[in-house]
Amino acid sequence: MPPEVASRARSPLQVIQGDLSSLCPALREFIQTSASLCQPDALHICDGSERENTRVESRTVIVTPDRRDAVPTPLSGGESQLGRWMSPEQWEKEKNLRFPGCMKGRVMYMVPFSMGPLGSPLSRIGVELTDSPYVVVSMRIMTRMGQAVLEELGDGEFVRCLHSVGCPLPLRKPLVSNWPCNPELTLIAHLPDQRSIVSFGSGYGGNSLLGKKCLALRMASRMAREEGWLAEHMLIVGITNPAGEKKYFAAAFPSACGKTNLAMMEPALPGWRVECVGDDIAWMQFDRDGVLRAINPENGFFGVAPGTSSRTNPNALSTIQQNTIFTNVGESSDGGVVWEGKDEDLPTGVTVTSWRNLPWSQTVGLEEQHLGLDQLFRVSKDFWSQEVHQVREYLKREVNEDLPEEMERQMKLLEERLEEST
Repeated sequence: MPPEVASRARSPLQVIQGDLSSLCPALREFIQTSASLCQPDALHICDGSERENTRVESRTVIVTPDRRDAVPTPLSGGESQLGRWMSPEQWEKEKNLRFPGCMKGRVMYMVPFSMGPLGSPLSRIGVELTDSPYVVVSMRIMTRMGQAVLEELGDGEFVRCLHSVGCPLPLRKPLVSNWPCNPELTLIAHLPDQRSIVSFGSGYGGNSLLGKKCLALRMASRMAREEGWLAEHMLIVGITNPAGEKKYFAAAFPSACGKTNLAMMEPALPGWRVECVGDDIAWMQFDRDGVLRAINPENGFFGVAPGTSSRTNPNALSTIQQNTIFTNVGESSDGGVVWEGKDEDLPTGVTVTSWRNLPWSQTVGLEEQHLGLDQLFRVSKDFWSQEVHQVREYLKREVNEDLPEEMERQMKLLEERLEEST
């Protein structure tokens, strides 16, 4: 049985910055209800002023009454590999197991943020309540955040985001690598019908910066379906040729397949120019004239460091010289940051401490393999036939009757082209 939630009288919420009474009624209710549940010591309303280890996909769920609104039904009838679903009844049990009193001894920060430029018809506003200062400063980089967002919001609609590291004070057990977290109870829930996102137990950016993947992709994909636009895991880049003709491109790659490096590339051809609009997420909609328009809902860059160097991504190296938060990287004794593949030799006598606060030394790995382009692009028909067959079997097994008609049509066209090829 889940623990019982004891009810007791509490003193009014102490507001250490900002004016709670100045907020719209819906936002005040969201804050007060969350504070009553999580019991923080104080509330800090972030105004955006100067004063102020991997994604856990198995713990990420979509909460809907109907399972098919969240995931397809596999042929076996078992659990889907393409997502995690949870019923509203089970979610209430899981929430009550985790959140009561989870912010005791900590400050609850209210972070108003906009995904997309303020005033854009494609932008959406959210408000995140969190007990993590790391989340606050990261959201200031990754979103448009602060008082201007509250002014734009007025009495309008917003996505409700609640996050806790799950470690009330005083601590009951030592921190893991100095990070407050609760990995045993980590859970990230999306409630699309309520326009609500709730995250517990993790400080990793993908799980705690709730404007990023949680809102900008998962929640936004539901909003986009209902409102007639697209929220996609795609880069946006502008390319200008020597004649001055500029075109924009969107490109979809899975995670860790080079979206950031492509979006921030430095052209080697003289006279060409490449401009990065976004490296991860694209919101797209056709305008009144039938032209596809796109925005990058984010305001900064959030990426993994290993493999980033002056050779692979010189623009990224230039970008991170200022206004950057380095997380879980090595620290050199001369004040620098170190990661695998940075391609910078350490000065003599300089030592490195790993992100686990342990001495670190660079080890010699395997030499790079250099594949010729002819080898890379020469793929046999047998290979493609086998690949398409495996994709077809996977879709039949995991998506079954929920496969969209357009995907079925494209699969048939691909199979026909393979049959006709020599």
